[in-house]
Amino acid sequence: MHHDAYATLRVRHEAGIARVTLDNPPVNVLDVALMADLRRLLTGLRDDDSVRVIVFDSADPDFFIAHVDMSLVDAPDAVDELAADTPEGVNVFQSLGEMLRHQPQVTIVKLAGLARGGGAEFVTAADMAFAAIGRAGLGQIEALMGIVPGGGGTQYLASRIGRNRALEVVLGADLFDARTAERYGWVNRAVPADELDAFVDRLARDIAALPEGVVAAAKRAIVPDDLAEGFLREHHAWAGQIALPSAERLLRGGLANGAQTRDGERDLEGLFRKLAG
Repeated sequence: MHHDAYATLRVRHEAGIARVTLDNPPVNVLDVALMADLRRLLTGLRDDDSVRVIVFDSADPDFFIAHVDMSLVDAPDAVDELAADTPEGVNVFQSLGEMLRHQPQVTIVKLAGLARGGGAEFVTAADMAFAAIGRAGLGQIEALMGIVPGGGGTQYLASRIGRNRALEVVLGADLFDARTAERYGWVNRAVPADELDAFVDRLARDIAALPEGVVAAAKRAIVPDDLAEGFLREHHAWAGQIALPSAERLLRGGLANGAQTRDGERDLEGLFRKLAG
């Protein structure tokens, strides 16, 4: 697999590890191109027995995946091709998280920047996530846009951190730092920023070097929760909100006031709170 095989990813293989760097400037929004590349990558690796671990990081030190591309509000048909290949029972955004959750390899996110909305859902869908203290941030910002998470976030959070904290994350719509995310169980561990690379690299190498069959056996034994009914509830809740004029107004207002720019994304919660005020 070559570095230039994807428009938004850099991929290299090393001793049983696929290292995937997200590179979709200016802020790594989860747009159609990035979703398509991630789906193609995960599909291509699914039957690759030479890869035991997939590590995801970002070419941008400030942003992992900013969130789903807000400009899709003006181009809803842009996801039609992806939707045509989406399994029954999940929407196009949920399907990406489900591919990641059910990947036969161990999936690890190295979170050194911000991940909101669909970016936070991607982090939560991975098998493991490690966050840089003082740099990483996680948030489900959708409520400030007049919607709710629609890419698996409500279900992943309730399963991982409990219903009460999931409601805090979804309705509080704040950005959570690495230490708080660790305390809640949202990420495996908060790691000093200057130690994150070495920590994740050691763990990935140790897992990839395990005796034959151990990784596959562990993933067969420790299976993801069945969230099928929850995904339907989430999709209906999201679809009902995204159709409202208030959500469209907030999304367009966000784009007009700096969302998806580097400056605007640094305090996206503040930007949307002003719009709603």
